[in-house]
Amino acid sequence: MKGFSDSAYVTGISGGAMRRLLAGGASAVAIVCATPVMAQDQTVNGENTAPAEGNAVPDADAASQDIIVTGIRGSLQRNLDIKRTSPGVVDVISAEDIGKFPDSNVAASLQRLPGVSINRSGTRGEPQGITVRGFGGDFNETLIDGRRISTASGGRSVDFTTVGADFVGQLAVYKTPDVTVSSSSIGATVNISYPKPFDKMGERIAMTAGGSIQDKAGTFVPTLGALFSKTFANDTIGLLGSAIYTRRDTETNRVYVSGWQGGRYAPCQIAGSTAATCAPTADPNSAAWATPTNRRNIVGWYMQQYGADQRYTKDERLDGRLAFQWQPSDAVLLTIDDNYSRQTVNTNIAGFGVWFNQDQFRNVQLDENGTTIDFRQAGTPTDFTGAIDSALLETNQVGANLKLEATPSLRFEFDASYSLSKLNPDGRISSDNADVGYGGLLGTTLGVQVLGDSSNSFPTFTTFGPNGNQARWTDTSVIGSHVTVRTAQQNRDEVKQFRANAIWEREQFSVKLGGMYLEDEYSLVGRNTFVNNYWQAYAGYGPPSGQGGGVLIPGNLLADRIPTGNWIPGFEGGLPPELIAINPFLYQKYLEGLGNPQTQTVPGFNTGCCTPPFAGRFDLALDPGRQNIQEKTWAAYIRGDLKGELGGMAFRLNAGVRYEKTDIASTGLGRLPTSIVTSTTDPTLLTVIFTPEQSVTTESSYDYFLPSLDAKLEITDTLHIRGDVSRTLTRPALNTLTPVLNVGVGQRRGALTATGGNPALQPYLSWNYDAAIEWYYARNSYFAVNGFIKDVSNFVVAGAQPQTINGVIDPTTGQPAVFVVSQRVNGPSATVKGVEIAWQQVFGDSGFGFNANATIVDTNKPYDETDLSTSGFAVTGLANSANFVGFYDKNGFQIRAAVNWRDKYLSQFGQAQNNSNFGAEPTFVNEAIQVDLSSSWDITKNYSVFVEALNVFDEVQSTHGRFSNQLLDVFAYGRRFTGGVRFRF
Repeated sequence: MKGFSDSAYVTGISGGAMRRLLAGGASAVAIVCATPVMAQDQTVNGENTAPAEGNAVPDADAASQDIIVTGIRGSLQRNLDIKRTSPGVVDVISAEDIGKFPDSNVAASLQRLPGVSINRSGTRGEPQGITVRGFGGDFNETLIDGRRISTASGGRSVDFTTVGADFVGQLAVYKTPDVTVSSSSIGATVNISYPKPFDKMGERIAMTAGGSIQDKAGTFVPTLGALFSKTFANDTIGLLGSAIYTRRDTETNRVYVSGWQGGRYAPCQIAGSTAATCAPTADPNSAAWATPTNRRNIVGWYMQQYGADQRYTKDERLDGRLAFQWQPSDAVLLTIDDNYSRQTVNTNIAGFGVWFNQDQFRNVQLDENGTTIDFRQAGTPTDFTGAIDSALLETNQVGANLKLEATPSLRFEFDASYSLSKLNPDGRISSDNADVGYGGLLGTTLGVQVLGDSSNSFPTFTTFGPNGNQARWTDTSVIGSHVTVRTAQQNRDEVKQFRANAIWEREQFSVKLGGMYLEDEYSLVGRNTFVNNYWQAYAGYGPPSGQGGGVLIPGNLLADRIPTGNWIPGFEGGLPPELIAINPFLYQKYLEGLGNPQTQTVPGFNTGCCTPPFAGRFDLALDPGRQNIQEKTWAAYIRGDLKGELGGMAFRLNAGVRYEKTDIASTGLGRLPTSIVTSTTDPTLLTVIFTPEQSVTTESSYDYFLPSLDAKLEITDTLHIRGDVSRTLTRPALNTLTPVLNVGVGQRRGALTATGGNPALQPYLSWNYDAAIEWYYARNSYFAVNGFIKDVSNFVVAGAQPQTINGVIDPTTGQPAVFVVSQRVNGPSATVKGVEIAWQQVFGDSGFGFNANATIVDTNKPYDETDLSTSGFAVTGLANSANFVGFYDKNGFQIRAAVNWRDKYLSQFGQAQNNSNFGAEPTFVNEAIQVDLSSSWDITKNYSVFVEALNVFDEVQSTHGRFSNQLLDVFAYGRRFTGGVRFRF
C-alpha cells in the first residue's frame, strides 16, 4: 500500500504493542482502531512522515540496536517526527496520546498543543470549541478525514461536545494552510482522522466499560463501547464496525446578570440628591426637562436582570462507525465509510430573576468607571423560574474515496461525501418554561450591591421578599403565574462535496493539482409562544399582586426547594436563602386545566392578549424568522514541492495557490412593526403588531486567490528553521446571512430590540506570516519558538444602533419607539501577532517526562473600555495561554498530570440582553486554570484499568462586561471522576 502515502488528509499513526496501546487510550476502541502496523505510511500535507533512516536524532545509546518505544513516550516521538518533517506548521496528536489525556472530547485534547486553548460550555464545563492563536469559533475549520462536516448550529465551527475522542485515530492542526486541503480558516484547520480496517491487518476485537461521576450530581453513569475489525481475502478486503455509548450527568450552580446596559442617569437619581421629585428624561421638549436634576447626563452602566439558578444536565451520546476497504491490487484502494452520531442533552433548571429599569433607580452609587455598585428600585417584581431544555442533534456522514496509481510517478484520488445534520428532527420542544412570582402591590424596594470583582464575587442583595419582607421570600400564599415561554427549534444542514486530485512526483519534486465542489444548505425553522403572544396569557402574578391578571399557584407545585448556601466555591456574595424548583410541565398543565377563556370566564386571564385568541392550550406558532441559506463553492488548486540543498544544508520549498468562488442565495420572511401595545396585567410587558409577511430572497458572490509558500532549512540534523507566507479566508456564519430584519413580538419595557442579517457579508481575509526555529536536541525531546503575524481585513462586526422602525410609537413614553438593532457588517482591519514556545523533554529511560508550551499574543486593535461610540471594535478571542503535562510511563504503569491556563480575554461583542446606548457591550471571560489527572495500569496484555479526575481544584468559569466588576455569569460545574476497564482480544 506504499503507493498511497500521499493523501489530502492525515492518515493513521504507526503503533507498538497492543497491550501498551490498550493501557494508554481513552478507550480501547480508539486505540486499536487508530494504530496501524509499523510499516504503515504516515502523511501530513502530502508528506510521508514515517521516521526515515538517517532522519532520527542521533543517540549514542541507540547506535547499535533498534529501540521500539511504546506508551506515552512512543506516541510523543511519533508526533514529534510528523511536526519535524512537515513542510508547514503542523501539530499532531495520535490516538495513543489522546487516550492518555484525561479528556472527554477532541477539544480537550487539542488544548495540549501550542497556541490552542478551549472554550467551555458553562452549564456542563465541557470543552465546546477551540481558539487557535487568538482566533476562535468560526475562524477554525474542522474536517473529518479531509471532509467538511455538517453542523445544524448554523455556524462554521463544530461543537466539540458532539465529537467524542473514543474513535479518533489522529488529530492534526494545520496552522499554515495546505492549499490542497483548505484555505478556509484564518485560525487553523483541524483534521480528525478516523480508523480504517487496513490500519491493522487481521482480526481485532476491543471493548471498554467504565463510568463517571460528577461530585455535585452524585450519579454514576456508564460508558460502554465495542469494536470489531477484520481483513479478508489475503488482506485485500477489510471491514470495521464500532459503537460506543457515553453518558455524563452534571449539576451546575450559576449566578448571572443578563446584561450590563450603558445609559445616562439624571442627577436626581444619584445618592445624596435632595430633589423633591425625580422624573428622568432625555427629551428636551418634555416638561420634566425644565428641572435640571431630571436631565439624564451622567454616564453609568446598570444590570438589566439579576438572578441565580441550578442546572442538572444529562448528556447522552451514541457514536457509530462502519468502514469498508478494498485493495484488489497495489494500484487501487477503495474506502467507503459512514460516521454517525446522536447526542441528546436534557437540562432541568430552577432559579429566580429580578428585572430592572434604569429610569426607576434611586439612591444610585457609581464607581470611578461608572458601574452602578448600589441602588434601590421601588416596586421590583420577583420571578421564580423553572425550565426543561431539550436538544437532539443527529449527524450522519457517508463518504467514498478511490485512489489509483497510474504509473510509479502518477496517482489519482477521487473523494465524495454527503453529510446531514439535524437539530431536533423529532420535532421536540426545545424549552418549556414556568415563570411565577409576585410584584405590583407586593413589589419590593429592592437593592443590590456590587462589592467585588467578577473573578471572586457576585452581587449581593440588600433587600428582597414581598414588600421587602425577607422572611416571606418564598411565601407560596402570594406566588402567582407570570409568563409561559415555550420554544421549539428545528435546524437542518446538508453538505455535499466532491474533490479530485492528481499527484505527480519524482525523486526531489512533486506536483499536486485538483479541484473541489462543496454545496452547503442550511435551514432554520422555529416555533414559540411569542408569535401568538400566548406567553402572556396569565401574566400579572395573581390577586395578591393586584395587577388584574394571573392566578395563584397551588402550594404543592412550589414545594421543592434548593438551598443557596456555598453556592459558588471561592466566591463571595449574598443571595436569598433558597430557590423554588417548579416543574414547568405541571405548571402548564395546571393553567390549561383552568379551561378555555373563549367559552367561559377564567379569572386572571389576560383578556385580549393573544392572536389567535388563546383557547386554553399553550400551542406554539410558527416564527416568521425562519430562513434558508444555500452556499456553493468551487475551488481549484495546485501545489509544488521541491527538495534540495542550499549551501550544503537540506532545503525544502512548498508553494501553491488555491482559487475559490462562492455563490450564496439567502431567503427569509420579512415584516415590519405597525404598533406596540402594553399588557393589561403587567406594565413591563409589550406586544408588537406587524404587517403581513413577505418572502425576501437575495443573491451574492465573491471569489479570491489564496496563495501559500512554505520554506524549511535544516541548518544541522537537529536545528531547523522555517518560514511561511499565506493568504486565508473565513466565511461569515451561515445564520448571519438572512436578508430580513427580525423584531420580536414579545418585548420588555425599556428594552426594545431587533436583529438584522446581512446576506452581502464578505469573508474575513488574512495575510499570514510565520517564522520558526526548532531544536531537536535529543530523542523524544525538542524546543521550538514560532512567531506569527496575521493581517486581517473585512472583520465582521456586530454593531448595535438605536433607531426607530416604521415610525412605531412606544406607548410607555409616547415617543417614537427606539429599538436597539444589532446587525453585522464588514468593517475594520486588524493585525494579530504572537509567539508560541514549545518544550518537550523525556528523561532517558527513567519513564519521566513533560510537555510544556506557552502562547503570547497581541493586537493593534485592543478593546478600549472608554470608547462610548456605538461602533467600537476590537479583536476577540486573544489571550495568553500555557499548558503543562507531566508524566511517568514505565513497566505498564502510567500517570499524567495536565495543567491548562488561559488569561482573561474578550469573547464577543453582545450580552444576553444588549440594550446599551453605547453599542454592543462586550463579554470577557476571566482568567482560568484547570488541573486534570489520569492514570492506567496494564494488569495483563489483554486487560487494563484506568482512572481519571477532571478539574481537580474545582475551578469555576466566570465572565464580565465592560469593566471587571460587571459580572455576567459564573458557573460552578464541579469535579468529574472516571474509571473503567479495557479488554482486547
